[in-house]
Amino acid sequence: MLDSLGESLRNTIRKISKAGYVDKNLVKEVVRDIQRALLKADVEVHLALKLSKNVEKRALEEKPPSGMSHRDFLIKIIYDELVAILGEEKSVELKPQKIMLVGLYGQGKTTTAGKLAKFFVKKGLSVALIACDVHRPAAYDQLKQLGEQINVPVFGIPGEKDARKIASEAMKKIRDYQVKIFDTSGRHSLEDELIEEIKDLKNIIEPDEIFLVLDATVGQQAGKQAKAFHDAVGITGVIITKMDGSAKGGGALSAVAATGAPVVFIGTGEHLNDLEHFNPTRFISRLLGIGDLETLLEAAKEIEMDEEEAEKVMDRMMSGKFNLKDMYEIWEQMAKPGIMQRILSALPWAKMGAEMDKNIVEESQEKLRKYRVVMDSMTYEELEKPEIIKSSRIKRIARGSGRPEEEVRSLLKEYKKMKKMMKQMRGNRKLMRSLRKSMKNGSFDMTGFT
Repeated sequence: MLDSLGESLRNTIRKISKAGYVDKNLVKEVVRDIQRALLKADVEVHLALKLSKNVEKRALEEKPPSGMSHRDFLIKIIYDELVAILGEEKSVELKPQKIMLVGLYGQGKTTTAGKLAKFFVKKGLSVALIACDVHRPAAYDQLKQLGEQINVPVFGIPGEKDARKIASEAMKKIRDYQVKIFDTSGRHSLEDELIEEIKDLKNIIEPDEIFLVLDATVGQQAGKQAKAFHDAVGITGVIITKMDGSAKGGGALSAVAATGAPVVFIGTGEHLNDLEHFNPTRFISRLLGIGDLETLLEAAKEIEMDEEEAEKVMDRMMSGKFNLKDMYEIWEQMAKPGIMQRILSALPWAKMGAEMDKNIVEESQEKLRKYRVVMDSMTYEELEKPEIIKSSRIKRIARGSGRPEEEVRSLLKEYKKMKKMMKQMRGNRKLMRSLRKSMKNGSFDMTGFT
């Protein structure tokens, strides 16, 4: 997500890391780089200038804590200021609750309702969806299809044009479900009719949460919409959709944060799994290329492993001791929709010097499919000890799998690269633990980052 912004910021971090020392000229150069990166990502001009001035002032006036280099301290300042513009994290409570989704037309409310339902189902709660969008044709049918995909009941009254009646009936018939998610109607703009309808629904439902759904492509306009809806019904959080493909995502995030409305979730793709709880510190860590091991572990847990097994998988991957058999098992699970996207977005790209292309997920999925076919033609010994695979074995594996020899060699090359890449993450694991600790006690340790 926000590939351009992330790459620009990672280039800035690399520049600091490679600098012999930190002086006024370097600070000013870094500040200009940050300004350009933020403005290109559609962050509001005054906010971008304020952030860059804060970075410059702190870098030139503050002294690093004992034991921290000036380079690490400058990186820490950038990290702190970027986190600050995104606001506080809003926790998601796993308890019985009623959630009402509001927003304008085309923002992705109905799809988000399905994603949100799946999020709570995965957490072990019983969920029901309620179709209160009576203005958009086929809105009920769409919600029903989403509910069927995740085995969640959908309550609605086909043909009914009064959303208030649907909400009232739903409150009687789905009372036994722990989480009730209400999908409401949108409009092309914040019209009086829409305001009155959602106010009435709020009184009937008495929701614990009112989430505004916003499309990332609206950019800085997200702030105005968030404020207008908040003034009308008192939203408790914002869900920003289409963060995977919008150059204006930075504008949407920062504009919403400026209103004081916390961003609760971000939509990172089209699949029902592509909804991520928004944590500003983890988000910025990924943009800066530090990596996000918590997200990697969460993704591992979703591939039908318990927490202990997920930790073991990550330890094997990061130690570089895993073999082709381990890779086959991991790749088989990674082929599930949404998992690959989350894993790729969590990796420390700045450390690896890699760049995420728009089609990288699709290409990676297809490559994994072919590689698994190749590995199906390997012996158990070859999977356990890839180093024994030489020319004659490559020819046999290629014939058995029906794939070209070059593809077998490519697989082995990818395997070696992956071992090396994961070893590089060991330092980041230490860093992420240090970051989490620093958030609690106010200290910060960038040891090992540069």
